[in-house]
Amino acid sequence: MGNTDVRTRGLAARAGGWSARHRWAAVGIWVLFVVLALGLGSAAGRVNVDENDQLKGETHTAARIIDDAGIKEPAAETVLIQSGDGSAKATSGEFRAAVADVVKAVRGTGRVTGVTSPYDSHAISRDGRSALVQFDMRGDADTAYDRVQPVIDAVAGAQKAHGSLRIEEIGGASMTKQYKDAFGDDFKQAEYSAVPVALGILLIAFGALVAALLPVGLAITAIMATMGLMGVVSHLQPMSDTANSVMLLVGMAVGVDYCLFYLRREREERLAGRDAGTALRIAAATSGRAVIVSGVTVFVAMAGLLFTGLATFQAMGLASMMVVAVAMVGSVTVLPALLSLLGERVEKGRIPFLNRTKQRGPDSGSRFWTAVLRGVLARPLVSVVVAVGALLAVAAPALGMKTQQLTLDQEFGNSLPMVQTYDRMNEAFPGGSEPAQVIVKAKDINAPEVRRALSDFRAQAISSGASRGPVDIKLHADRNVAVVSVPLVGGSDMDKAVKSLDTLRDRVRPATLGKVEGVQAPIAGQVAGNHDFNDQLLGSVVPVFAFVVAFAFLLMLLSFRSLTVAITSIVLNLLSVGAAYGILVAVFQHGWGASLVGAEGVGAIVTWLPLFLFVILFGLSMDYHVFVVSRIREARMRGRTTRDAIQHGVVTTAGVVTSAAVIMVAVFAIFGTLSMQSMKQMGVGLAAAVLIDATVIRGVLLPAVMALLGERNWYLPKWLHRLPDLTHDESPEPVAPAPVRGEGERLGV
Repeated sequence: MGNTDVRTRGLAARAGGWSARHRWAAVGIWVLFVVLALGLGSAAGRVNVDENDQLKGETHTAARIIDDAGIKEPAAETVLIQSGDGSAKATSGEFRAAVADVVKAVRGTGRVTGVTSPYDSHAISRDGRSALVQFDMRGDADTAYDRVQPVIDAVAGAQKAHGSLRIEEIGGASMTKQYKDAFGDDFKQAEYSAVPVALGILLIAFGALVAALLPVGLAITAIMATMGLMGVVSHLQPMSDTANSVMLLVGMAVGVDYCLFYLRREREERLAGRDAGTALRIAAATSGRAVIVSGVTVFVAMAGLLFTGLATFQAMGLASMMVVAVAMVGSVTVLPALLSLLGERVEKGRIPFLNRTKQRGPDSGSRFWTAVLRGVLARPLVSVVVAVGALLAVAAPALGMKTQQLTLDQEFGNSLPMVQTYDRMNEAFPGGSEPAQVIVKAKDINAPEVRRALSDFRAQAISSGASRGPVDIKLHADRNVAVVSVPLVGGSDMDKAVKSLDTLRDRVRPATLGKVEGVQAPIAGQVAGNHDFNDQLLGSVVPVFAFVVAFAFLLMLLSFRSLTVAITSIVLNLLSVGAAYGILVAVFQHGWGASLVGAEGVGAIVTWLPLFLFVILFGLSMDYHVFVVSRIREARMRGRTTRDAIQHGVVTTAGVVTSAAVIMVAVFAIFGTLSMQSMKQMGVGLAAAVLIDATVIRGVLLPAVMALLGERNWYLPKWLHRLPDLTHDESPEPVAPAPVRGEGERLGV
């Protein structure tokens, strides 16, 4: 092989070449960029998504009325008092004494206001065995969970004094407090454990400490820089904690992947006998290009989330786009600079018995995948039929997918006391824990026709069957606004609660408040918010899917100048996503094998997950696809037959793809261990999809399809020849001697 001179052209090759020649400058610029990004982000502060701006429609209109009126809605809390054995009723002396003690105890904390006895508000259940003491927390509703503990203690004291009754507190503040106490560190532990897990797998893959630290270091610095940039960008597009978690997941995945692709190629070329400079130039022109193509594809896929119109999704999309761009730039600039600085020292800290690439030789590839490929290429049609059949069978349950926002008991099961309280509350007072909120705005809220319409609305809400009461009306006369709380029949059964909501919106409101000129009465609340969120999300599915698929197709077409490669890329990715959907439905909707992943069948997939998974998986799976197909095409351009090029490309990339996939599966699986069912669904869905993509898709289906297509893999119609040529820096062909074509075949690329 020798130290042959190599032509290095194209963006990735030029960036890598410059960085290698100006290595200290490249490293310094990167460090300066990370420090400046963090500093600017810290100085700018971060603007978080306002839940009131999350949705359009009635929920948004209601929030705007409240904000424009300057009304600060307090955090509402409720104490449920009920007979433990069903014998005592609210009219008994014991029950009245308990109510009086609860009212006195919570009022005595000094943390609450507006304490209302059920005997004044008529908040007594139909069977007379349950009653509600209602009150509001003083101060900002968003931080009420920090101040609610004395109230919880006061309620617990009343429970001890009245052991024959069940006395429990529930509300936004107390539930948030209980959740944070139980699971507050869940996300942090998952995020922090991602780094040592990735490092451990890379140690096994490279067998050397320095080589393993490079990908992790690049990923961490890319994430740090993006965190700073998120602070700056949040003043244009508000961010969220969810966006933070998604950014970390994506940043760790692509940061490690890109560095891994680059580093393994440089290492392989050195083992083939090339000097360090030549090996680095080859890695820049090949793996560097694959990194740019893959990065742009992931970037575009993440941009699909911007089309949802939902603030949280837009924040996730923008944060992911930024971390992908930063990791991509770092991979083709600072990484070659570091490799140039380290030279052979990249192998320092070798671990005995790990990574025997040197003994096996650089072209030996994976023994396992060599054996698999031998069988796949011997019978490509059988391999395609079997693989596609298996994937379609796995994807089949997705045809019956049901999506909804998970209720409290679906999200947490019975792991928290508040879940049992929530269920008992909804059983005694259907919808009482999550009432609909009708925000009524009028020119004069005290006008006789408005007061009459409010009274009619209250009566018809109950007579229509949408609510069993009590319907509470809170007037803000000086602001000409009224807030009407309507417990919805259906309670925690979301389907029934939505029917009750529709009754209010479509029948009760038009017949009452809708008849008064100049009155606005948007209906919001938890059920309404979830319903509006679902409608808006479903409305964005088609444009997001169309955008991601169309641009991914175009990028593949331009990057490989092959209509066949572009089409097969999209089809294979869709098969991978479909299989992931099928696993999600089977495990979490039907409960098949749910216990194996510490989950349970909850009868539905959380609403936001299918679209989120599609965008994430479509982007990340392109990492593998671009890397493998680039290597196949490179081998073909060097004169190998198509079948030999497939064998060479898949086998020589198998180690990298396997290592990258194992890291991603491990990191995503960590999120599958969290207590929330929605996080379990996300973690399991991502991990399963990546595993399928790296094995069945890239190891079996891709080579089998390409073997069947043969030279047609590189087909490009004449009318598309005018497309921009982005393939010019793909293959660092030796200048001399000229490459030899295998078997006299023409290379139709």
